[in-house]
Amino acid sequence: MSYTAHPDRYADMPYRRTGRSGLMLPALSLGLWHNFGPDRPARTQRAILRRAFDLGVTHVDLANNYGPPPGAAESAFGEALKADLAPYRDELVISTKAGYLMWPGPYGEWGSRKYLLSSLDQSLTRMGLDYVDIFYSHRPDPDTPLEETMGALHSAVQQGKALYVGVSNYSPEQTREAARILAELGTPLLIHQPRYSMLDRGPEDGLLDTLDELQVGSIAYSPLEQGLLTGRYLGGIPEGSRAASDSPFLNADTVTEELVQQLRALDDIAKSRGQSLAQLALAWVLRGGRVTSALIGASSPEQLEDSVAAIRNLDFAPEELTRIDGIIQG
Repeated sequence: MSYTAHPDRYADMPYRRTGRSGLMLPALSLGLWHNFGPDRPARTQRAILRRAFDLGVTHVDLANNYGPPPGAAESAFGEALKADLAPYRDELVISTKAGYLMWPGPYGEWGSRKYLLSSLDQSLTRMGLDYVDIFYSHRPDPDTPLEETMGALHSAVQQGKALYVGVSNYSPEQTREAARILAELGTPLLIHQPRYSMLDRGPEDGLLDTLDELQVGSIAYSPLEQGLLTGRYLGGIPEGSRAASDSPFLNADTVTEELVQQLRALDDIAKSRGQSLAQLALAWVLRGGRVTSALIGASSPEQLEDSVAAIRNLDFAPEELTRIDGIIQG
């Protein structure tokens, strides 16, 4: 049975302007990171994508190395796009990145022109696309001139293979220089993708101010801090959780008794707002409008729906923010 998008898909999701561009992004975007490899049934992946689009989540964020294995997320998305969402391509914002290890040898990672443009061609082939909406430099390369890396992003736009460009994991100073180079080339820096959550407030040390000044958008990854800012860890480390596995992104040593007490205190605030802890964490990242969009992952349509429900209450009273700061900062 063919898929037809919900007629009211734009009724509830707020959309925010990305920097000074014309591009609007949904407050919540779907990230296909470590949840779109071959270990997940294709029917589940398709169901998540269909439900996301029905809820107004028009932005899908990928990278060349997402999976696992690397490339698997883009391939899975390409299949789902072909099966369900191809008629809606012009309603979708699809982004991908290059910067981390993708293939052997000196041309398989970092920020050279050779790697970035080859990687983009591979990504487009995997997804069955003529272009992506946003192409990112996934991380700064300490050994390649920034002019070369930004020049490759500019070339991607000139070649019609990307509409906009972005950077991820760049410092405030690197972001400022990247924006300067791109402006001189005539391809503005659209967006920065930093890691940002209630438990990781690094972007507040200059990056958000820099983005405001440059009028560059932002999209936060790991706003739920690898699942810590969900209800899963309120009683410690549950079996089958990421912290209980051999995940390189979260280990049992992170889940201290002090952290569990903080999570429980935050959960109390969430309950007083009529939200789950995850919904509170997403709303907090989006508070005040400084962040354009927050990336959510999902292993089921139901989990996706729970996260998207955060948009029902994105406003905070000053005393709520003070209480949250007190809990996190001790």
